[in-house]
Amino acid sequence: MKVTELRKKDKKELEKSIHDLTKKLSDLRFKFSSGKLKNVKEINNLKKERARILTLIKEKENA
Repeated sequence: MKVTELRKKDKKELEKSIHDLTKKLSDLRFKFSSGKLKNVKEINNLKKERARILTLIKEKENA
């Protein structure tokens, strides 16, 4: 998701997205450790997406 789309969401929606991404990330890490994950790059993409959302949440708190 692009940053412009994320900026339109309120804090509650962003926190829900963080929760969902964290759950997906743990599932991917489990698949990776068991050797069933095909696209390893997906883990890095989710971590970056999560960091973007966390940054926006902090921006909204400080504004």
